[in-house]
Order: sequence, then C-alpha cells, then structure tokens
Amino acid sequence: MNSPEAVVNPGGTAAAIASPVAAKGVNHIGIAVRSLDEQRGFYEGVLGARFECIEEVKSQKVRVAFYALGPTDNPVRLELLEPTSPESPIAQFIEKRGEGLHHIAYTVSDIAGRLTALHQAGVRLIDEYPRAGAHGSLIAFLHSKASNGVLTELCEPRRNGNGPCTGHAA
Repeated sequence: MNSPEAVVNPGGTAAAIASPVAAKGVNHIGIAVRSLDEQRGFYEGVLGARFECIEEVKSQKVRVAFYALGPTDNPVRLELLEPTSPESPIAQFIEKRGEGLHHIAYTVSDIAGRLTALHQAGVRLIDEYPRAGAHGSLIAFLHSKASNGVLTELCEPRRNGNGPCTGHAA
C-alpha cells in the first residue's frame, strides 16, 4: 500500500488532498493570559467551565490551567497559559499581541511519524521532533505560516489516565 502524498502550496501550506496529520479531533484551545488567577472568575463564573487542574511546565516556562466545557464524556477543553518568566514564548506572545487565542491543538497518534510526514511534505514546522507537554503528553507545533496564521499544535496524549489532569491537581 502506498502512503498518501500531501500536496503543498507555495508558502508551505498543506492542501486537503491527503492528510499527513490524520487528526482525531480538537484536543484543546490554547489561550495566553497574564494571570491564571485573574481569569478564573470569567471561565468558571461566566462561561460555566469546569476547572480541572493547574500544572507547571518548566521547560516551556508556563503554568497551564485546564478547563472543560460541555458533556463530561467528551468536553471541549480550554488550556490557559500563564508565563512564569519574561523569556517564556507565552510572555513574548502577550507582549507582542496581547492576551488571547494562542493555538488550536489536535489529537494525533504517532506524533513522531506525523512530523516526519509533514516535513517530507514540505510543511513548515516549529518542532521537528516531539517534546514534553502538559499532563505527560507529547506535543509539537506547526508554524503559523503553514496554517494560514493559526498556530497549530499536535498533541499525543499519554497512554495511561483518563483525562489531561489525572494525577495533576492544584
């Protein structure tokens, strides 16, 4: 069986003819904030989101809070990202663009294989190899220029545990 070939447009964006990503669904929506504590009232009180947990990802210089909306068996997750250092990519994002939508993350399996296929298809990547993300997941980012200005994260959840916060409470 031949593997599908992705068609790449000028600028390194993949056309919809083949899917080197094969996303299983939206994993979460990432939102850059200056303070997790200051945002809690809005997400819980106004939106009715269920707080799940907070975790510090030292390698990314961020604290991450997860919220869930909708049905408990298949919620939409929001990931709030608070910088812990001025050198954090999130701090730099907020300085340049202000608080707000940072990325959309898609659940994938075999993230390393997906990155290889994307690289071979000529899609512009930030990460050529997976790295550790929040809650034990493996993550990698596609460059926003590869996806028409939307920063895209691939996320391979850890194989054990039920949700993003199993074993991580705050």
